[in-house]
Amino acid sequence: MFKRFISNSRFSLLAHFVLWFLIVSQLLRVAFFVWQYDEVSWNIINFFRTLLTGLFFDIGTVAFVSLTAVLYYALMPNRWIGSWADKILVWFFTALTMFILVFTFFAELTFWDEFRTRFNFIAVDYLIYTHEVVSNIEESYPLPLLIGGVLLITAAVLFVFYKRKAFTNTFTHHASLKSRLAVLGTTAVLAFFYGSFITNYQAEWSSNRYNSEISKSGIYSFFAAFRNNQMKYNEFYTSIENDKAFALIKGKLADPNVKFTGKGYSIHRTITDSIPSEEKKNVVFILVESLSGSFLKEFGNKENITPFMDSLAQKSVFFENLYATGTRTVRGMEAVTLCIPPTPGQSIVKRPENDNLFTVCSVFKQKNYDCNFFYGGDGYFDNMNAYFGGNGFTIYDRGRGSVLSDKIKTTRNNISDGEVTFENAWGICDEDIFNKMLKVADTQYKSNKPFFNFIMTTSNHRPYTYPSGKIDIPSGKSRQGAVKYTDFALRELFAKAKTKPWFKNTVFVIIADHCASSAGKDEIDVKNYHIPAFIVNLPENNNQKIEKQCSQIDLWPTLFSMFHWNYESDFFGKNVLDPKFEERALLGTYRKLVLMKKDKVMILSDQKKQASYTWNKQDNSLKPLTMDKSFLKETISWYQTADYLFTNKLLK
Repeated sequence: MFKRFISNSRFSLLAHFVLWFLIVSQLLRVAFFVWQYDEVSWNIINFFRTLLTGLFFDIGTVAFVSLTAVLYYALMPNRWIGSWADKILVWFFTALTMFILVFTFFAELTFWDEFRTRFNFIAVDYLIYTHEVVSNIEESYPLPLLIGGVLLITAAVLFVFYKRKAFTNTFTHHASLKSRLAVLGTTAVLAFFYGSFITNYQAEWSSNRYNSEISKSGIYSFFAAFRNNQMKYNEFYTSIENDKAFALIKGKLADPNVKFTGKGYSIHRTITDSIPSEEKKNVVFILVESLSGSFLKEFGNKENITPFMDSLAQKSVFFENLYATGTRTVRGMEAVTLCIPPTPGQSIVKRPENDNLFTVCSVFKQKNYDCNFFYGGDGYFDNMNAYFGGNGFTIYDRGRGSVLSDKIKTTRNNISDGEVTFENAWGICDEDIFNKMLKVADTQYKSNKPFFNFIMTTSNHRPYTYPSGKIDIPSGKSRQGAVKYTDFALRELFAKAKTKPWFKNTVFVIIADHCASSAGKDEIDVKNYHIPAFIVNLPENNNQKIEKQCSQIDLWPTLFSMFHWNYESDFFGKNVLDPKFEERALLGTYRKLVLMKKDKVMILSDQKKQASYTWNKQDNSLKPLTMDKSFLKETISWYQTADYLFTNKLLK
């Protein structure tokens, strides 16, 4: 029957299109296999299962893609078949669909190159923030050549269809009612079946993450992510009674200096220092884009791309064993502002009703600090302005006049053209944003008010461009160059800050938002969550290297302890310097929730699944471990309570 549709039918063109889509999708799948040849499972059964699983999802994808065309072919009266209107509509929409799909296949290759995954919620974000993404593509790839190539391939495929008489058959053969109903019914049933009963996570059949990702269909994954950007914990994850979960977490946060004051399900507490101090040091907080621990010589890197930060490690409070909570900037922001484990789905930074929360800014505001957020791009990106503005920060960003950035509950200050020496798709270079902060700090100092200035850098991001002549790696060539430029910019910042009258009373905190890569063959690539963190310019006797395993969420409780502050807290983080600190790290993706204690790793997945492993730090591998029920209960408690507090608006 399919052969008849191919060669002698009104549906000939549609059949050619479906066959082309399925073949190209499998070729792309094979290309990913070859790309990750040393990390995928080449076991013959696993290989064919990957291809067959992919084919299954490709069929669902092409059913959705073809549905509009099928409706057209099914409803077009026979007397109009082959008319000029019919030919124009069929040629135009076939060509347009082919162009979009060819471009999408190319996009999948570039997305895999960056993230080692099929389309996910990051791709959904990229669809929203078109200015940054389109500019990034223009600066990273030869766009005229890319578009030209897509047009050429589209034309070549259409020419093949034409030579095989797919268009001729489509315009010269009438369709019987039976054939119309058969094609329409089959397509509709497939679309309903996949839309109602098949979920994207069903492609994740393999313990090898790459095999599972390659099994997916990129387009199907994209729309699955679009639908599931937020996930309710109790619906998707293993849970326990709230009483037990909160009792356990309160026990973990308990301390002789802690008094819980919240009622019901709450972790709100007063933290009292044994040697209280009202000293108010200025704080410059720098969240560095994609600064993996593996970039530092301190952690074994031989490329000498972070000489300044390596020098800081010897004269600061340096966290040697600290882990990011996630793989996106908004996850890092969530961790360092809310000190909370990563909740499932999208970061709190991007969720609605995320204003007036208890953040680190709340603590500084209690101490009468002036709080500011500096970003070199347009802060509407990733909802940053709405989040920081709604939680007490004054905004300094490179506004581009987007209509998406109008509703901000704070003062927004635009970084002017005259303050910019270099700019790419993501924003101004790190030197420029640091210089802007220095100007504002000078003004704050004159007003005799302590300040907390939060800076988000942008330079360590594709297209990896920065001002020429600053370092010995040409701009736009590699991430190593971008990292080395950021290191150079930090050196310049400190050199300038040391000349300021406020420097002696200012503490600088430097930490990565996440690692440059998070991909690996296991469920969670633990090594790619390891990030550096520095607290600089405290009294020299405070300087030390902290070997304890800890999390981004522990940074502020540790610093506030070093300040000897009494303060209110809703934080899940703890003071790492406390002799009783229990080492652990909380990691996650938008679907995986992880508790790591030394080399033990517990992973909670949607579908209410759990898995326990031991982590081998030497080869970064996970090996299955017998389930420890108490460890599982603790893991559940961290994430269930965090999700409960935000969902029920109890982090206010």
